[in-house]
Amino acid sequence: MPAAAPRSGLQFPTVIDLCPCGSGQVDAACCGRFHAGAPAPTAVALMRSRYSAYVRGLIDYVVATHDAASRDQIDRAAATAWSQDTTWQGLEIVATERGGEPDDSGIVEFIARGITKGVPFAQHERSRFRKVEGRWYYVDGAIRARAAATPGRNDLCPCGSGKKYKRCHG
Repeated sequence: MPAAAPRSGLQFPTVIDLCPCGSGQVDAACCGRFHAGAPAPTAVALMRSRYSAYVRGLIDYVVATHDAASRDQIDRAAATAWSQDTTWQGLEIVATERGGEPDDSGIVEFIARGITKGVPFAQHERSRFRKVEGRWYYVDGAIRARAAATPGRNDLCPCGSGKKYKRCHG
């Protein structure tokens, strides 16, 4: 039996190691560091980390990164239930305005996709962020569209797969 080839010592990230925000980076080098307490450097980094927090069920992080002026209005139980009842399908950043490291406000437009209790959705939102004492916070968002109704069999699936609904989640 031939000897096994020597291992190079390089380890490639598995799908489990990758950050759920869709950046393609390992979680520890991406949103995981923000969940551990490092400040997100930009509004889009905070948006990605909030999405990842929902995927991971880190509702305390979602609350902590919400603007203090409206933080007490968050329904923690509903956010927790949504986080747990959803199979998250991905995040797409559509556009950004300002929100860079030197800015103190910014806008991130995104589409978050998932399936909640068997119903696929694509939430298209334009969110406002502001930076206070070096930390970014989510202020509010205007939902552009939330496709939750069951599409027709030949319509594209709202999960974003690009497949017809009948071949995907139908």
